[in-house]
Amino acid sequence: MIKRQGGLFSFTVLIVLLVMLPPGGFSAWTWTEGLRWVYLFLIAMAAVFVLAPVSGWLGVKIGAMDMPGARKVHVSPVPRIGGAAVYLGFMTAMARNQQFSKEIYGMMIGGTIIFLLGFFDDWRGLSARTRLFWQVVAALVVTFFGLHLSFPLNMPFGLAISTVLSVVWLVGIVNAFNFMDGIDGLASSMGVVCALLFLGIGWNSSQYPLSFISAALAGACAGFLRMNWHPARIFLGDSGSTFIGFILGCLALYGGWATDNPAVSFSTPLLVLGIPIFDIIYTTISRVRNGSVRSLRQWLEYTGKDHFHHRLMKLGLDVEQTVGFIVLLNICLGLGAWTIRHTASTLGTWLLLVQSVTIFLVVVVLMVLGRELTPEAKK
Repeated sequence: MIKRQGGLFSFTVLIVLLVMLPPGGFSAWTWTEGLRWVYLFLIAMAAVFVLAPVSGWLGVKIGAMDMPGARKVHVSPVPRIGGAAVYLGFMTAMARNQQFSKEIYGMMIGGTIIFLLGFFDDWRGLSARTRLFWQVVAALVVTFFGLHLSFPLNMPFGLAISTVLSVVWLVGIVNAFNFMDGIDGLASSMGVVCALLFLGIGWNSSQYPLSFISAALAGACAGFLRMNWHPARIFLGDSGSTFIGFILGCLALYGGWATDNPAVSFSTPLLVLGIPIFDIIYTTISRVRNGSVRSLRQWLEYTGKDHFHHRLMKLGLDVEQTVGFIVLLNICLGLGAWTIRHTASTLGTWLLLVQSVTIFLVVVVLMVLGRELTPEAKK
């Protein structure tokens, strides 16, 4: 009865938010008061409150279940298409915002491709080659709509170089978030934190479209945590984790992080997304060195328990403590990215970057201490 009442309340909140159109109501108030991001956050969160139980029911109905196993943390079957709720919640808020540029259209089309790819992979299973092909297609769609790295454009073949680097960036972030989705609540929590950091930096620098998109993603991820926190009743699946990673990767390309300081411009998105980026680089190097991965296909398919969250649990942290610790680390890095933008001196900028590198060194120490003593994980 309590769950039904909670779902009814969420549905009522969603309907109220959707029908309160300008020139009156809460929607107009948030717009005039400079709080539009709050409105979009609430719409996305309420939509996911409603849709997450539905996606769980659908997962059971069509057999899209994540079964327990030696490489899994959970001990009973769990629906794994929760990404459908996150995707639809995000798109609901985006549609309600009614602000579309060429780049935003590209982001939404590319995100839809990534979501559908992940959904069919969660449902039927797809080969690594198929997943990589469509991830590249989605990234190319984004670049076709004008969203790409800007710094090499003045070089010979600058547009081609920018396109290639942008595709590599997006595919990398997509898989980094997919790899992090290994314990309850981690990928969705990181989605909330990273999106809110982009929102804050964007709002502080008057990049309002960036903030609105970030708010929609943060709200969708926050709404999903209601059913994804440990013990999870539904998983994001590839449809959710890759979609979150893709939108965050697009936000990194969409934002203008600095106009006259390349170090700040380059480091800001890297610090905000620092933990997922570090995790994928470290585990990739480790797996190549110990022979666990010998090809791109094996890299995409490998599911060893050697990620940062697994190694923290090896050190004795439980699921909630592990998620909390990783989130706190990412907040520290994100606040560093925020502070760098307001540091007047070059020395101050480099000192903050050294501080961030020190945090990563601490993570390396924890990774080494928590490594699994098995042949596949030794290095």
